[in-house]
Amino acid sequence: MNFEHKSVMLDEVLTALDIKPNGRYLDCTLGGGGHSKVIGEKLNRDGLLIGLDQDDDAITAATKNLSGLACNVKILRGNFSELDKILDELGIDKIDGALFDLGVSSHQIDTPERGFSYIKNSPLDMRMDRRKNFSARDVINNYDETALIKIFHEYGEERFSKRIAAAICRNRKISPIETTGELVKLIEQNAPHTKNGGHPAKRIFQAVRIEVNGELTILSDAIKKAVGRLKIGGRIAIITFHSLEDRIVKETFKTLAQGCICPKNFPVCVCNHKAEIKILGRAKLPTLAEIELNSRAKPAKLRVAEKIFQRT
Repeated sequence: MNFEHKSVMLDEVLTALDIKPNGRYLDCTLGGGGHSKVIGEKLNRDGLLIGLDQDDDAITAATKNLSGLACNVKILRGNFSELDKILDELGIDKIDGALFDLGVSSHQIDTPERGFSYIKNSPLDMRMDRRKNFSARDVINNYDETALIKIFHEYGEERFSKRIAAAICRNRKISPIETTGELVKLIEQNAPHTKNGGHPAKRIFQAVRIEVNGELTILSDAIKKAVGRLKIGGRIAIITFHSLEDRIVKETFKTLAQGCICPKNFPVCVCNHKAEIKILGRAKLPTLAEIELNSRAKPAKLRVAEKIFQRT
């Protein structure tokens, strides 16, 4: 297996996490271990690197990629929504940093049989965790028209959601839609190419992938769990690749960084609510030089926060 994936904003992530040589760091989206490797290279023998991923290909690749590090390395298969449980099982209470690199990996997109790409014809799949039975085929063939319109509109921000959903429902009455190629053909027939919007299937594939993997429904809660595990002064860094993810990260950070929550008409604070994090600047973007080397880095945004108060 050749797990090809260029991790984005490596230098920015190292700066954001402010690595302590003997610290404990959690990579919630391990992938092939690109970010984890540069973090691990900053750790000494007393440092600990924990990597989570739900993709078996990623676990295999990362295990090989991180094998030469001096620090302690623990690689586990699991979803970041389970990070509390996983840290408890490891006997770890607090960590010095957490990283989320959201979205789909280059390896997943470029492996035809995974069904993530609208360019290559393959079975409808899109599961990041192949232990699960629920796939893109189930969404496309079993969701009613209203449900399809909803996910296409909300997760894909697709203007032609109704037209595409109606076409899918008509065609699957004749025979099930089994491949990405069949789905792409239906989309192309019902959603015209736009000058700056790219291929019309891009938004629908994004929407279906998000639905299959529950990517947005678990994100805010996972961020709060990670922040809860940080030591005072610990950092959380999150890379997003589209506006839906970024909006959730931004709003969750805003909530965690909020101090007094008393009604505005109260003359003095009586809630004693403390901000849990401090947001460290605005979202950072990849450099033009990085985008030239890796076009998939273009939409990336990095948001960073620091733990300043521990809730009991």
